[in-house]
Amino acid sequence: MQEYTAYDKIDKNELERDIDKIKENMEAVGEGDFQHLLKMERWGRIATFSGYGLIAVLSALTLATELSTFMTILLVISAAALISTGNVSRWANVTHPILHGAYDKVPNIPKRYTKKYYAKGPRRFIDWLDWIKPEAWAYEHNIMHHYHLGEDDDPDNVEKNLEWLTTSNLPMWLRYIIVYGFTAMWKYIYYAPNTLRILKNKKRKEQDKVEIRDFNYDPRTEDGLELWMEYYLPYAIVKFIVFPLFFLPFGGEAAAMAFGIIVLAEIFANVHSFTVIVPNHSAGDIYMFSEPSQSTGEFYLRQIMGSVNYNTGSDFIDFMHGFLNYQIEHHLFPNMPLSYYQKMQPIVKEICKKHNLEYRQESVFKRVFMTIELMVGKTKLLRIQGV
Repeated sequence: MQEYTAYDKIDKNELERDIDKIKENMEAVGEGDFQHLLKMERWGRIATFSGYGLIAVLSALTLATELSTFMTILLVISAAALISTGNVSRWANVTHPILHGAYDKVPNIPKRYTKKYYAKGPRRFIDWLDWIKPEAWAYEHNIMHHYHLGEDDDPDNVEKNLEWLTTSNLPMWLRYIIVYGFTAMWKYIYYAPNTLRILKNKKRKEQDKVEIRDFNYDPRTEDGLELWMEYYLPYAIVKFIVFPLFFLPFGGEAAAMAFGIIVLAEIFANVHSFTVIVPNHSAGDIYMFSEPSQSTGEFYLRQIMGSVNYNTGSDFIDFMHGFLNYQIEHHLFPNMPLSYYQKMQPIVKEICKKHNLEYRQESVFKRVFMTIELMVGKTKLLRIQGV
């Protein structure tokens, strides 16, 4: 097994210079990068519309003839998988880079693709309607997660967030069941309330008020009411009431079937997004830090040691991973277009090799397994003494 240079032995100033040279030598963000985004957006839209189209086909066929059980199940699963893929793509391949401002410098770019305008106000219903409110997620993710990676202030620190489970007396088999159930519901039981809590704490800190530690889901409380009225209900009403009503012309059974498929697609989307997002920084070989970084070079070092990539390659492979398979490059350069990560990866790998730093890149499925082992308490994040 290869021995890598210890954290305190890395020349952080030299690492900073090497990483900064990547930005200096890359071409300016341009039309080609924007067209690449539009291609990813089209692929996601095609998946979404194809999924709903399959529901219409299934509804029509059910009215016209008696489908076999096998064919019905195949069409149901296919429709749900396509809708789910479009759902995850809209978040990971489109919303994520745009809210980082990755395309703001493209000349003459339509305003709706810039951080200032995307999903703002009523455009939330057009650009990105989900369980999560865009501005809350942007602050939680772009600021608190990216600039506190692996620290106590990182809101996405899985080990810290699941201390209630790993320190409990629950048997291991029950812990696994809880974690598997969590993957199917995590966007609305974790991300929605957590992003709201982080955003409210930002405002409370500005007002010198005590921060909220545990969120109240009760709609009879002020915070709980905001969660339901501004996060849960807008998405739930459109997705689970309005969309199924479009299939009423095929009959009540068709609308009910559409509702069931959309619910199934939501479960698939939760599992898919969990699979490509959570393992990026969560496993027994990922580092945690007790203090903020002291320099840009140290910040770069932590992004490398605190992140892991999945398999990369073609646009299709990257699309299905939501381009989160370039997590190391993304954390080094969070405001870069998706297409840049494909170009940067070999350069970042060479820099890691030069400094004898481990560049973690493995199958997403292996990383999910390692993450679940962390979540149930069988492993822990690595800690570097004194940092």
